[in-house]
Amino acid sequence: METERASVPMRTQILYGKNYIKSGQQFSRLKGEEVGNWSGLISYPDDGGMKPARNGRKRCVRQNFQHSEAKSSVVITPCLAAIKKKKKEKKRYLERSEGSLEYNSTSCKELRQEITDVKVLTMVKTSELFERWRNLQVCKWEQNKEETDNFKMSLSRCCNAPSFLFTTKRNTPSGTKLRYEVDTSGILHISPEIFKMFPDDMPYSKSQFKKCAVIGNGGIIKNSKCGREIDAADFVFRCNIPPISDMYSEDVGSKTDLVTVNPSIITERFQKLEKWRKPFYDVLQNYENSSVVLPAFYNTRNTDVSFRVKYMLDDFESTRGVFFFHPQYLLNVQRFWAVQGVRAKRLSSGLMLVTAAMELCEEVHLYGFWAFPMNPSGIFITHHYYDNVKPRPGFHAMPYEIFNFMHMHARGIVHVHTGPCR
Repeated sequence: METERASVPMRTQILYGKNYIKSGQQFSRLKGEEVGNWSGLISYPDDGGMKPARNGRKRCVRQNFQHSEAKSSVVITPCLAAIKKKKKEKKRYLERSEGSLEYNSTSCKELRQEITDVKVLTMVKTSELFERWRNLQVCKWEQNKEETDNFKMSLSRCCNAPSFLFTTKRNTPSGTKLRYEVDTSGILHISPEIFKMFPDDMPYSKSQFKKCAVIGNGGIIKNSKCGREIDAADFVFRCNIPPISDMYSEDVGSKTDLVTVNPSIITERFQKLEKWRKPFYDVLQNYENSSVVLPAFYNTRNTDVSFRVKYMLDDFESTRGVFFFHPQYLLNVQRFWAVQGVRAKRLSSGLMLVTAAMELCEEVHLYGFWAFPMNPSGIFITHHYYDNVKPRPGFHAMPYEIFNFMHMHARGIVHVHTGPCR
């Protein structure tokens, strides 16, 4: 069997898997396949705000009407008052989001200080943090050039995205023994065939783009009407091939220049591309000619699946760029954020893209990044804008990531959008 396997080219082994090698099965492309959750036609209950608050406030509960009309009015009055109060609070928050105060006004300096004074997330209750964040929305955001340059300089020293974000022929020559990001005992020998998959050099340079938008998939972006603003950015990053059909584009936009793909998505929804190649190809067509990035060298399980994406697109004669995160870059990014208090088994794809964008773009705007079950006004929201599937517990440290983004916003480093766009 080993002799037989050795006679089969590596590309064929990766594309079609062991079953192909064992039985000599020929691959036939599936046509007209429909894949659930990728058309954008996803339905979920919009129950935001219908659940009871968990902050000690009394619930507005429907009570049985009394026979007496007078008694009935007394029973329902507290509920009506609560509803009116909620509407008033919501209106006040929307008014604040207009950014009516200048960035350098005394009031705005004090409001920013209220955010940066919270050194660790556990210093204050979530409700108090939300209130401070809501108050800050009354201020226009401006980039603080000095703070931004210092942050970028720190990233350049530790990570250097313009040189090491992806594996390239320049930074990973043929014959390199590449160490995996997580499987520290695992080493991949970069053969000539693997080497051919790498671009000659990094496709992006330092501060190449003036204004970038990094789009998270959080439910906070739902009903934001930010799509037009997002599409106006010079470069748009997206995470894990989210739906951007007409059903969502008004909120999330449709422009995409770079999108990450988690190999687990390919494994779970597209059978590792051993059969379902055309459906996955069709999904990528939603992102026009955007580049695709995969963590091929995160661990050994990711490698073959990631390579299949490259081979599949070559077979379909696609001109789409396919890149692989450099494992040393991701490891350095993990260490950088650990110093900032973000300690997790794995950083989120969104944080990786924000980190890269900070070096590749002059100004960075974040949309759809939120890690709490309620928005800043205390209204319940879905986890994603397209579904309410929760992440695996303990894998990411999302609240700490968002907490850092709040600090960066207050310091004028990135602009975090959590309210409706104008």
